[in-house]
Parts: sequence; structure tokens; C-alpha cells
Amino acid sequence: MTFNDELTLFLKARYPILYISTVEEDRVEYVIRKTIKTNLNRSIYSWDFVDGYTNNPNNEGFGKRNPLQALELIERLNSETPALFILKDFNRFLTDLAISRKLRNISRVLKLQPKTIIIIGFELNIPKELQDLITIIEFQLPSELEISDELKRLINSLNIQVESQLFENLTRACQGLSLERIRRVLSKIIATYKTIDENSISVLLTEKKQIIGQTEILEYWSVNEKIINLGGLKNLKDWLKKRQTAFSLKASNYGLPTPRGLLLIGIQGTGKSLTAKAIGNEWQLPLLKLDVGKLFGGIVGESESRLRQMINVAETISPCILWIDEIDKAFTNSDNKGDSGTSNRVLATFISWLSEKTKPVFVIATANNIDSLPLEIIRKGRFDEVFFLDLPKKEEREEIFKIHLQEFRPNSWESFDCIKLSQLSDSFSGAEIRQSIIEAMYQAFYEKREFLTSDISNALDELIPLANLESEQMIKLQNWAVSGRIRLASSKDIYI
Repeated sequence: MTFNDELTLFLKARYPILYISTVEEDRVEYVIRKTIKTNLNRSIYSWDFVDGYTNNPNNEGFGKRNPLQALELIERLNSETPALFILKDFNRFLTDLAISRKLRNISRVLKLQPKTIIIIGFELNIPKELQDLITIIEFQLPSELEISDELKRLINSLNIQVESQLFENLTRACQGLSLERIRRVLSKIIATYKTIDENSISVLLTEKKQIIGQTEILEYWSVNEKIINLGGLKNLKDWLKKRQTAFSLKASNYGLPTPRGLLLIGIQGTGKSLTAKAIGNEWQLPLLKLDVGKLFGGIVGESESRLRQMINVAETISPCILWIDEIDKAFTNSDNKGDSGTSNRVLATFISWLSEKTKPVFVIATANNIDSLPLEIIRKGRFDEVFFLDLPKKEEREEIFKIHLQEFRPNSWESFDCIKLSQLSDSFSGAEIRQSIIEAMYQAFYEKREFLTSDISNALDELIPLANLESEQMIKLQNWAVSGRIRLASSKDIYI
């Protein structure tokens, strides 16, 4: 049911008090007036604390700086006159005893008369004594169609041409922003670039960063990593490539569900975090990282509240990617008896959202220890796929050396013997391979010369890979992965 249909239904059913929580005050008032004009015949009275009642000459300024007097006007009007009273920011006065009592008294009258109070406020805070009287209506941010219409209006007014693919990307980037904010950002884009082009996407994503910055538990990541810079991981890269355009309008028209998420399990340094960053860049979606440490607050109930806040922000700016690094440290399969069940309650809320979410929020979770993960998270339906990232095999290590050497020495990387280095780096992760190159560079720089293959070889001899320090845990993880209970990120050919 749309907002218009729901509002019309409640007004016809004579619900006394409606509450709309939104930051788009002007837009919601416009929609209400349009709905009333189309479906009902009612006079509309609009009140705010500073100006009192406006847009009605007989009551201009009435109730100025007096919320109790604003309610008295409702009683004074003819009982047979259909009317709608829009009270802006009135939620701030609901805790006042006189206001609360007055609303309860008026509600008995409103049930018998064609009058309705609509409270518009940014925050949703209703005292317990009024919860049975007030009905909440959700007013969503602009839909894809509304955003598309607004973009078309602006583009036509500027008399410029925008390719269909760019227009689709712009529409998707605007999702999660209010119409007023969209207009403001587009004005900024025109003032900066004099047109609308690919640069507009980054400006829109930066605007979303402002929204994310208002929460303490989510962090917006600006990334430049590319999937082609991931060494090995052929199966994982193929899987991601097939879903790169899954958030597009064509995919929606095809009837294709948007991807839900991905769980990456593996040894440290094998590219799990790098994969999350690369997806955000390749898919041109905002990448939000959840700070698990800040999720769990010290006050009872605060952790659940912060999780709901995180979900709300992620869904508000969707489509986006939500990155949860080392999820095994946040949710363990222990009883968590020491935290009064907080972890279990947060886990229950989180996995319920994973299963039931309808907004295009792609969740990427990484984990190092499979034993710590609750089975509820691994179970199918939470994520689209669970991949295991093993230590790179010989061919993959050769590819990783080439990728990093091209980054450090783009003009001379071919002079290095990557085949030899891949043979010497058995049990090294991708992160450790990169570190061996950096160590070689430090040594050569100290000796005031260019670094060579031999310098990297010496660095490999001196470095002790993590796999050698935690060999028992690594073997257990590898055996579990190759048992067929999880999908391998690398091609099976390299295991032969």
C-alpha cells in the first residue's frame, strides 16, 4: 500500500492523530495536499511554533509560540466542517502534561467528527500514554520513479543530453537522498562542471558520505582498488563479474533479485578485505564499513539500538555495500553469558535482517576463524555464497608478485623473476608477498641502489609467514574447506 492510499484510508476511517516521521517536511506536506485534493474534500490548516497557523486568512498567526492554543483551534471549528491539521515539530511538546491531556481529550471528539491531526517531526518519540491514540505512517524517501522524473526535469531545463546508462547510474546514485538534497547536489554539480557527466556520480556518493558521517558506527570508505588487481581467486572473481550489473534497471526489469551478500572465510592476508574494497569500486556503490567495536555499547539495550540505526542508515542510502570485517569477532558461537545476552539479541536481530531485507544492501562479511561463527550465519539464505580464500598456490603467487611489482615499478617490473619468487614463497599470503617486496625496497634504498629479485629472495628468507606460526589452525581450516562444505575462491585446477 502506497503512502497516499494509506493516508486516505486512515482519514476515511477517522483515525484521530497520525504521526509522520520525516526530514522532508515540504515534500510530505505537498503530497498530503495533493492527496486531499484528489481523494477527499477537506480544509487544511498548517501550524508551526514560530508562525502559528498559516495559509488561512481567518486564523493567520493563531497559536504562535503556543502549542496548547494550536489545539484549541481544533475544538473551536465547526464540528461538521471536514478539516486536516498539520502540526509541524509538534512531537517536541508531547511530553508536556497539558499537551498530552489536551490531545487525549480532543481525540474523543475527533473520532466523531471529520477532523484529523497530522504531526510531522524528524524524530519518532511518542510518550507511552499517547501510543494508543497515535498512528504512525511511514513516509519513504523518493522512489526511483520520483528521482527519475526530477532528473528529467532538470536535464530538460538545462537542455543537455545524457546517455541512458549514465542517467540510470545517476538515478541509482541519488537513491537514499531527499528531493531537496538531490536538487542541492545537482546545483553544485552544474556549478562545478557546467554539465552532468560521469563526475556527477562521485559528487553524489560524497553527499551520501555526509549522511554516513552522522552515525558513529559506520564509516564511508573511498576506494580505488580494482578486481583485476586481485591475484588468483578465479572462482570468486567470476562470481562477482556476473553480478556487477545486478543493481541496474535492466536486471530489475528482467526480474532478477538483487544480490544479498557474500561471506568470505580464510587465512589472514589472503585478500578478503581487498575484495570488499574492490567490489565497492567496481560496482560504483557506496562502501560502508561497520565498526564492530562501537556496535556493542555499555548500556543495556544500546547495542540493539545501534544495530537498528546501522540498518536504517544502510537501507536509507541503498543501493550500497555494507562491509563487516572479522564478523567472527563480533558474533561467536559461545553462550555469551557475561554480557546478559546482548550478543545473542544483536545476533538474532542481525540474521533476521539478513534473511528478510528487501532493500538493495549487499553485505560483505569476512572471517578468519570458522569455529567462532554461529551456524545461523553460515546457513544458506543469509548470504548468496560463502567462499574460502586459501593461501595462494604457485601460479597465484606468481600473479600476485606481478601485480605488486607493476604497482611499485611500472616501467621495469618485467625484469624481476616472478617464477623464481613464486617458488620461494610457499605458505606466504598475498599480504606477506607484498611485504617482502617492501622489505627488499627498504634494503636497496638504504644501500642507495635499485632493488632486485635477489633482494626479494632475501626478504622471503627472513620473513616468517603466519601459516608457519599457526599451522595447526591453518590445516584444520584448509581440510574443512576442501571437504566440499564451502566454495573455493580459487580454481580447483591449482589444487591438482
